[in-house]
Amino acid sequence: MTYEIATIPGDGIGPEVVEETLPLLHEAASRHGVDVEFTEYDWGTERYLETGQMMPDDGLDQIVDADSILLGAVGHPDVPDHITLHGLLLPIRKGFNQQVCKRPSILFEGVESPLRGYESGDIDFVVYRENTEGEYSDAGGRVHQGFDHEVAIQSAVHTREGTETIVRAAFEAATEREGHLTSITKSNAQAFSMTFWDDVVEDVATEYPNVEVESLLIDAGSMDLVRRPEQFDVLVASNLFGDILTDIGAIVTGSMGLAPSGNINVDDEYPSMFEPVHGSAPDIVGQGVANPMATVLSAGMLFENVGERAVADDLWSAVRAVLADEAAPVTPDLGGSASTAEVVDAIEAHL
Repeated sequence: MTYEIATIPGDGIGPEVVEETLPLLHEAASRHGVDVEFTEYDWGTERYLETGQMMPDDGLDQIVDADSILLGAVGHPDVPDHITLHGLLLPIRKGFNQQVCKRPSILFEGVESPLRGYESGDIDFVVYRENTEGEYSDAGGRVHQGFDHEVAIQSAVHTREGTETIVRAAFEAATEREGHLTSITKSNAQAFSMTFWDDVVEDVATEYPNVEVESLLIDAGSMDLVRRPEQFDVLVASNLFGDILTDIGAIVTGSMGLAPSGNINVDDEYPSMFEPVHGSAPDIVGQGVANPMATVLSAGMLFENVGERAVADDLWSAVRAVLADEAAPVTPDLGGSASTAEVVDAIEAHL
């Protein structure tokens, strides 16, 4: 079986990490008789600075037939984030109906949490983030710009189909995990959208009687991810709230450099996309010290999504083994001094 993977290294440390990681992915796949062909697309901020577009008008048409997408990073210090985000990442998520964003947060053996008293395995939860609508629907606008009576309107859009899709995916995950689901809302202040969200959770819950459901407001949920992260299993949240929660999840489990992510088209009608959570990290670009593990773990999620679970397991197991080995090299975000290439070599040695 040969898989066609569209690769978008993107911005910042993205190209560095993707370049170092692709040979490892080839090696891991080949050990299971799996062929992978990576086609690179030079879309991102450098292209925007040259052409005024993050990707070409027919960009989605160019990659629609790919089996999956691997993204490095999006973002540049010289270009406002809303331009880079709306020029590349969001069009792919929305254009390919990647309604489910899945982001696991695990405190691996050998990694120290900034939270006192937590050891490996104590923190292990996954956030299911609605990915194509909600607060990031791009519904609204600005009028009377430049005048004192300028007005900006940003509307969140929550459809029943979209909300049911992410909620049901979270319930399915809770069924396979520990049977506990936490829904994160802000129903006390957002009396239309978030009470609608609560209603959908309540409706879908009837289909999963063995899943215990907890509901928390986003402020309390954010606090509790720091105060009691070991008590969470599966969390489900809207686009904005999920974005906030997953950054907290990444940092309480040791490093943004360990946080993988999947943007999933649940119907397999379009390719899904996988990316590390860490972003473009402009402060360390060109130094060769970016942590490649989040990209490797994201690639593991990619292989699992296309049905190659054995390849996925090998990649995750190899990362775990490196982290658990006190003598193994790690990058500065984990307290070491190793380069990206040295960590990739160590992961390959543990395949």
